[in-house]
Amino acid sequence: MTWFLSSIARLKLFNPDNRLNHQLSPEALERLLEVLRTDQNRPVCNVALFLLSTGARLNEALTATWDQIDTANRVWRIPAANSKSKRVRSVPLNDSAMEVLEGLGTEVKVGRLFVSSKTGEPLGHIHKVWSRIRCSAGLPTLRLHTLRALFASFLVNSGKSLYTVQKILGHSSHAVTERYAVLNSQSLMDAANSASMIIKGAMREAA
Repeated sequence: MTWFLSSIARLKLFNPDNRLNHQLSPEALERLLEVLRTDQNRPVCNVALFLLSTGARLNEALTATWDQIDTANRVWRIPAANSKSKRVRSVPLNDSAMEVLEGLGTEVKVGRLFVSSKTGEPLGHIHKVWSRIRCSAGLPTLRLHTLRALFASFLVNSGKSLYTVQKILGHSSHAVTERYAVLNSQSLMDAANSASMIIKGAMREAA
């Protein structure tokens, strides 16, 4: 019995693939964006659009202040106190992120980016409203944190390196970023076709 238990202890455990396969079909993404563009609760929709455009964590967005935003250089500098890594990091602000910021109109209120339209106070718990919004888009299980994973998948599928994705998301290690590195079927087909083009080109030259 002792020999059996020691043998079990030496067995190498299966290492599961823990990459986040949070892909949305083009149709599902369109439904989500349509709801985020038109829903009456603009503050929460703007938070979701900002997360989808920056890959930020929810807490980072809800605690973001205007003095962290450099509109001239299109950079959001998240202080160490608000960053999960406890290090200052800079997030590039793309066109869609800038559009969200330009439409907020909260610069002169309380300093925070995202403010309740009813109370004028900084947004806090938004999961109840998000639950309604995601159901309206036909995506009842879509979590707010999944928007971060979707942003990462946009980068990976457009050919950006894992190092670039790691830096933008603020991951402490390459291994964490790999969890988000899920290529969609079209990206895989494009990659396979690139090999086909080389083979066909060589065959034409040989002929």
